[in-house]
Amino acid sequence: MSTHINAPEGAVAKNILLPGDPLRAKFIAENFLENAKLYNEVRGMFGYTGTYKGLPVSVQGTGMGQPSLSIYVTELFKDYGVENAIRVGTCGAVQEDLELRDTILVNAACSDSSLLNQRFGSLHFAPTADFSLVRAADEIASKMGIRYTVGSVCSSDFFYDINDNWKKWKDYGVKGIEMESAELFTLAAQYKRRAMAIMTVSDHILKGGQTSAEERQTTFTNMMKIALDTLVEINK
Repeated sequence: MSTHINAPEGAVAKNILLPGDPLRAKFIAENFLENAKLYNEVRGMFGYTGTYKGLPVSVQGTGMGQPSLSIYVTELFKDYGVENAIRVGTCGAVQEDLELRDTILVNAACSDSSLLNQRFGSLHFAPTADFSLVRAADEIASKMGIRYTVGSVCSSDFFYDINDNWKKWKDYGVKGIEMESAELFTLAAQYKRRAMAIMTVSDHILKGGQTSAEERQTTFTNMMKIALDTLVEINK
């Protein structure tokens, strides 16, 4: 076990989904995984392991923000040997061509977080997703026939953006604003693991409109299906 994950050796699969919301982790385990077993509930941050189409898969809540995700993902990579990690989360859209409930396959993440500065100082690291994961997810999403796009997000430390920084990110083509992916991609680079993120548009910063908390927990199933099938595909 590690400091924040109360799981014995072997309890966490090499392939994992990472929702921020622990209740979304519970929903995924109960609705998509076979024989799912709870391995963690420390601080209410649920983690489960089961199988999906015969593949051992875990799902672990990470909380909101890059510092919280950093704790869980560091322990998952360092102490539990996780090899493939896909964040399944929500974002606020900042582009006109996006609508509520659209899916974004994230291939890169900008950030305003000091975590990058503390690591790299005056250097500028570019947090990017693993191409093999993004390519597999793109093929799967295309076959599903859903509304989706591939592009970058901004992982911001602000949920309530007091400076309207989203406007600058919008001007440079960023699809949406969320709070975790840049740290996930950076940790994957550090530990030589594969990671990507799949977002559902839960609110639209540019055009207005938002979904409910219950919808965010239980109805954004397209990204869950894409993520799970992506893990199966890359393990063939």
